[in-house]
Amino acid sequence: MTDLREFGRAVLAQEAEGLRLLQEMIGPSFEAAVKAVIDCKGHVVVTGVGKPWLIGQKISATLASTGTPSFALHPSEAVHGDLGRIRSHDLVVALSNSGESEEVTRLLPVLKRLGCSIVGVTSNPESSLGRHSDLLLPLPKAPEACPIGMAPSVSTTAMLALGDALALAVMKARNFTREDYARFHPGGALGRSLMKVAEIMRPLEETALVGVTAVVGDALHAITLHKTGAAFVVELGVLRGVFTDGDLRRHVQDESLLSTPIVDVMTSPCRSIHVDRLAPEAVRIMVEGRRIGELPVVNDQAKILGHIALKDLVSMNFM
Repeated sequence: MTDLREFGRAVLAQEAEGLRLLQEMIGPSFEAAVKAVIDCKGHVVVTGVGKPWLIGQKISATLASTGTPSFALHPSEAVHGDLGRIRSHDLVVALSNSGESEEVTRLLPVLKRLGCSIVGVTSNPESSLGRHSDLLLPLPKAPEACPIGMAPSVSTTAMLALGDALALAVMKARNFTREDYARFHPGGALGRSLMKVAEIMRPLEETALVGVTAVVGDALHAITLHKTGAAFVVELGVLRGVFTDGDLRRHVQDESLLSTPIVDVMTSPCRSIHVDRLAPEAVRIMVEGRRIGELPVVNDQAKILGHIALKDLVSMNFM
């Protein structure tokens, strides 16, 4: 077992050495590749066969999740009809450590005829892929860590790291923000944490509103019509207060309640949130405010723009 542990450490050391060599090879062609991705008017198409195909799928996914339209195309499927996915304004990133993978090299003349630019990723600049690429991102010529020197290991680690470096350099050049990242990950915790109130609120037409001259009966009608738990009282669009089921219970003994002016029984001032605030802040306000069921959303002039419903937050997994 000690020998196996030592071998495991040796594998990691060899792969780390491959990455060190790769780091030293980053030069002007890398900057040119980043610019080519940024300038691409179509998709960045990543292709490769065998283990590079698996690496290519991850590279494509990283590009897509950081704002670059991308898809992975298997070279065998490409020559059986999937070339129809490619257009002249696409950029093709082709992965092959040897640069002579048959499935990849037979695509090269077809891609040239289509007018695509090709970024080749290979450890052999003199290979077919190296010679026919518009841009070459070289990999180190390092032996694999496999005991028999065959299974891709150092080469695929370098390939993956180079793909990450390319995608993240593009991300940095585009000033891609956390908010941008969240737009591509709406289902994750990060996406939810960076969502703004404007993205989760119900619009004004789905919000129960009454004017300051209304009576309680008008508010109850608006609540029933909009199937909410509160009516917001406004004056020229500006939020003045709220009438909730709690206000109703507090005054239910009043026989003339339905004709009582709403301003006499509403809660004022009431909690609200600005439309540009983050959704988690709305969650905090609604939870801390004795489980507020509906929270009005306002602009800089305190005009109401809509509302957030507690049950919507629950359904979106904010709570």
